[in-house]
Amino acid sequence: MTTTREAPDILSAEFASDPYAAYRVLREDYPLLRHEATQSYIISRYEDVQRAFRDPAFSNDNYDWQLEPVHGRTILQMSGREHSVHRALVAPAFRGNELREKFLPVIERNARELIDGFRSSGSADLVGDFATRFPVNVIADMLGLDKSDHSRFHGWYTAIIAFLGNLSQDEDVAAAGLRTREEFAAYMIPIIQDRRANPGDDLLSTLCSAEIDGTWMTDEDIKAFCSLLLAAGGETTDKAIASLFRNLLEHPEQLAAVRDDRSLIPQAFAETLRFSPPVHMIMRTPTEDVTLSGGVVPAGSVVTGLIGAANRDARRYAEPDSFDIFREDLATKTAFSAAADHLAFALGRHFCVGALLAKAEVEVGANLLLDALPGLELRGDAAPPELGVFTRGPEALPVRFTPSASWSASSSPSPVA
Repeated sequence: MTTTREAPDILSAEFASDPYAAYRVLREDYPLLRHEATQSYIISRYEDVQRAFRDPAFSNDNYDWQLEPVHGRTILQMSGREHSVHRALVAPAFRGNELREKFLPVIERNARELIDGFRSSGSADLVGDFATRFPVNVIADMLGLDKSDHSRFHGWYTAIIAFLGNLSQDEDVAAAGLRTREEFAAYMIPIIQDRRANPGDDLLSTLCSAEIDGTWMTDEDIKAFCSLLLAAGGETTDKAIASLFRNLLEHPEQLAAVRDDRSLIPQAFAETLRFSPPVHMIMRTPTEDVTLSGGVVPAGSVVTGLIGAANRDARRYAEPDSFDIFREDLATKTAFSAAADHLAFALGRHFCVGALLAKAEVEVGANLLLDALPGLELRGDAAPPELGVFTRGPEALPVRFTPSASWSASSSPSPVA
């Protein structure tokens, strides 16, 4: 005789405190669960979430109500030729020579500036002192924006992420997100117009002048993309860096291996994306009835794909609840491409356009932190808990280390693939 466990509620306090326990129940007992509060079907097994990201039967129509109110219409909502052209307009800045030659120095400069602020103190909070500031500063610098407006950028992307993760439909959270769209447009549109008239050597100027087959991005297109870049690039890279170091600090033998061999940083980052992804859920909308584990999802409904659950599915990974940078069932070589076998960046035609930017930021940041902070270890008995449901990461990461008055670089920041 078996006893059916109660279905976890993704809006409950219990879920927020430990989603991984709930994920196990969902994968085994409720692989397809209708969740009335979010009016969506929850899927949690690797094969189902992977299919929702890859199969053309699943669309991004949900972004019309999920993203457009705060960003405007973005590349994530486009399909067909429109999507191909707009992706081709923005993608070159985030890969290859453009990223390596123009923006790698920007990434390194911003990492060094932040680390210089605490490396001589002997202690720091790697979240508050580095992770939450680093990617936003990099993006502002890449766009040619004033970094003194950091607090405004951080406030905007925090409000946007809260809006996107507002599963309980809190009215104050919704209102703050809608205000952000107006405030960000008022800030960005005049800068975009000035950059069209007076182009520079920054990413914003590149976006203003990009052209394919007679198609240019409008001011609204560029503003929406910058809004998406600040929110997605800031929040996810922030949590990825914090989670990477949290995982390594809780596994000192793996931290020691990475410190001694920096070529392991991409492996450690890939395993972090699998084990503790920054984004735990992404929605899709099937355009036809689709059969998944547990039943049929009707056309036009909303599907909530639980990335955090799928990435720990024992059907796909051995010992999935163990953090292991040396695991053999996760390919590092493809981990930052549309062929990745983890699901943290989604997959297919809407694979994260900023994946290589995130990889570059994490590799450079991790290298420089390890160079500048000898003897790095947790301050306290254990790392503070993760927080978040839609996005998730450590709320703080207090560390101690040997104070250093000058840099002693044991390695150069890794080149971008």
